[in-house]
Amino acid sequence: MSFIRTFFEDINPQKLGFTYSHEHIVCVPAYWKERNADDLLLDDKEKSQKDVEDFAINGGKTIVDATAIDYGRKVEEVAEISRATGIKIIGTAGFNKSFLWSGKIKPELKPMIGNYETYYEWIEETPINQLTDFVVREVEEGLEGTNYKAGQVKFGTGYNMITPLEEKTIRAVARAHHETKAPIHSHTEVGTMALEQIEILKQENVSLEYLSIGHMDRNLDPYYHKKVAETGAFLSFDGIGKIKYAPESARIKSILELVKAGHEDQILVSGDTARKSYYKHYGYGLGLEYIIKKWVPRFVDEANKQGFDGEKLIQKFFVDNPMRCFTFKK
Repeated sequence: MSFIRTFFEDINPQKLGFTYSHEHIVCVPAYWKERNADDLLLDDKEKSQKDVEDFAINGGKTIVDATAIDYGRKVEEVAEISRATGIKIIGTAGFNKSFLWSGKIKPELKPMIGNYETYYEWIEETPINQLTDFVVREVEEGLEGTNYKAGQVKFGTGYNMITPLEEKTIRAVARAHHETKAPIHSHTEVGTMALEQIEILKQENVSLEYLSIGHMDRNLDPYYHKKVAETGAFLSFDGIGKIKYAPESARIKSILELVKAGHEDQILVSGDTARKSYYKHYGYGLGLEYIIKKWVPRFVDEANKQGFDGEKLIQKFFVDNPMRCFTFKK
């Protein structure tokens, strides 16, 4: 049977429901903590939980927590939020982009990954096959020694570049995907290097229908989006609400351009809400309710006015497409 792996159980994909495909719920990244970047520390479980409750109240069912080990996961706290709110959580194994790896590793993780001081040291000195084995364990046994298993594997790359160590993690994650059948998510910095990531995954014989590529709305280039979509990958428009990068009109236009080109089955939408100032109950921001409560009605209105079926597209972006994207391959 096809399944999606959540924190508490493997579920039938039909049970996924309305899904945010890229968020962060509770996390304290070592890199940002060491630099006293308080806005980037989601360190209050109760406040995070209130935002998740807002999502649930408005009809949300599932959140993909895209927090990898090098971004300061708080696995037990996220599990408690899932239990308290009824929101299903899909966890993430794998790695982020390399500039974050200078952060110091939590002492409690060292028995699992070795006595390294930083994530950079660990990734640099560990053979690919051992990194692969670590990712596999997080999918098949549990995140950071817990019983909560990852439902996707992740890698990341920097702005307009892929470093040798980032390529190493891409290959490790690709091999973990083959072993576990878990779907793959990629971080792109400002929406760059997606096609280059794809070339490496092709070398690792990855079928791109199991890949979702993040931050595509940080690079609002319709030609580029179509080239990525033609590979079969999912495109994640996960910066909704971040007007400092682009107005919502530009995001909606780019999404509808992909729909016009026949790629409506490859679009995911989320908020990547990874700052206190983005959260309603930390910093009076838009919060996790924004997309489902305010953005969705606007999108439906704009899509309908342009001759599309807005409600049908919302069903695809938040239910049908995540249902396929996060299913473990057969």
